Formats: sequence, structure tokens, C-alpha cells
Amino acid sequence: MASAIVQFAAGLLLAPLLLTVIRRVKAFFGGRHGPTVMQPYIDLAKLARKTPVYSRTTTWVFKASPVVGMAASIAALSILPLSGVPALAAFPGDFVFLAYVFGMMRFFTVLAALDTGSPFEGMGASREVQFAVLSEVALFSCLIALVIALDATSLGSIFAIAWGPAVQPGAAGILVLVACAMMLILLCENSRIPVDDPTTHLELTMIHEVMVLDHCGLDLAMIEYASALKLWIWSAIVVSLALPVRTGSPWLDLLAGTIGIFILGAVIGVIESIMARLRLLKVPQLLVAACVLALLAVGLGLR
Repeated sequence: MASAIVQFAAGLLLAPLLLTVIRRVKAFFGGRHGPTVMQPYIDLAKLARKTPVYSRTTTWVFKASPVVGMAASIAALSILPLSGVPALAAFPGDFVFLAYVFGMMRFFTVLAALDTGSPFEGMGASREVQFAVLSEVALFSCLIALVIALDATSLGSIFAIAWGPAVQPGAAGILVLVACAMMLILLCENSRIPVDDPTTHLELTMIHEVMVLDHCGLDLAMIEYASALKLWIWSAIVVSLALPVRTGSPWLDLLAGTIGIFILGAVIGVIESIMARLRLLKVPQLLVAACVLALLAVGLGLR
């Protein structure tokens, strides 16, 4: 139980630091020094001290969206195991709860974007929903493959069995396929390159960032923090599936998983440094590739 509490607290405290790793790697490739380690925390504190400003055209949905998003991210973190470390809360089918929590977070973000009446934010909302249709198909296909291959019905049991001594001999290939598909889903769900550029300021090319243009102050701080938590959660899922380390000690597994998350953050930084954002018409093809990998894993599990 102590390791689960430490894991939950580590996610809450270190999630913004993952953004620093990505930015420092990108700065290295660009020949710059990059931000300081504490810069995300400084930015969040600066935003939290400011009072939000609301347009007269918005309703309670716009005000509730940041709160719902942060609450959903914290709820998802509470049921997330890391490698062999149990989650703070676990129950059969918790992976379905995780998917629907993120779905609720997206739903309120899209509603808030439409609530502003801005054509640019509506455009970003339509893109978000369009890509979510394919990413959710790939996600549930990955979950089905894991249930079939590992005969487990919760994230804790899935991550504990994966790469452990009790895993079936043919499950290794399925885990690799699912991890690759999850990596593509991670880039889409967190609006990273090549799906979206989180640093752009061109409304015509943005997806997630354009949906939160009208948020400011404390509301924007909650949105940014929820986005950092979401990236941490998705990174933990990919690392738990791809990292073949199960020591049997929850503390060593927690250390290995945390290091793996930051290594994955460096990999994301490399991807964003050597690739450009795809054309919007090409993004569905990337998500279809994730679906193909997931369905191939399902086929191998049923064989």
C-alpha cells in the first residue's frame, strides 16, 4: 500500500517535470540551452495566481471544463499501476474506467471549445473528435489483446504478469505489438508531433491548443496540469508494457518504471526534433496503423 501511495504522489509531483525533459531534448537538437528544470512549476504557479476572465457568451460548461479535466486526470492516476507496482485503487475492468475517464475529459474540453462560439475552437474540437474515433478503436483493441494474451481483467494484473515469470511464451510478441500501438495512441491523445504541435500558435494547424485559447489564469493552470498528468499516465502505460523489468520488489519496480517514463519523454523529444507535423489528412493513416497493430495482436492472441 505504501508503494501505491508513493507512486500516486510521484505522478502528481513529477508529471510537469516530464515536459521539461521533452523541452530540454528539443532544445539540445536545436542548439539551445532550454528551460530550467523548475520552469513548468513556475509557469503553473504564475497562472494559478491570476483570476480567470470569462466571455459573456460562455456558460457554466466553459467554467466546469478545467475542473472536470483535472479531476478526471487525478482519478485516472489513482487506478494506474506502474510496472509491478499496484495502483492506489484497483478493480476488475478498471481499464474500461480509465478509457471512459479520458473520454469524459475530452467531452468537456470539446464542449467548452464549442461553448465559446469561436470558429477556430470549433474547428479544433471537430478534429479532436475525428481523431478520437480511431484512437479509441485502437485503444480497446489493445486492451482486448492484453486480456486474451495475459488472461487478466485489470491493469494491475496485466502489468504484473507482463514480462513476469508467469507470462505465456507467445505473449512477448503481443506485448511488443500492443506497446507500439499504444505509443502511436500516446502521440495522438496528448497532441504531440507528428499529430499536433503543442508549441504552435497558428490556429489553422492546431488541435488541442486551439480548443483552450479562451482559457486563462487558474483555469488554464488546471488544463496545463491535467495535460501533464495525462502525458504521465500514457507514458506509464507504454513503459509498463514495453519495459521487461519485474524485480519482484515494488520499490525497485517503481524506480525502474519512473526512470523508464523519463526515458520515454526523451524519446518523445527526439521524435519531435527529427519529424515534422503530419498533414491532417495523414493523421488518420497513423491511427489506422495503430489499429492494425492492435488487431494483429488480437489475432496472435486468438491463434
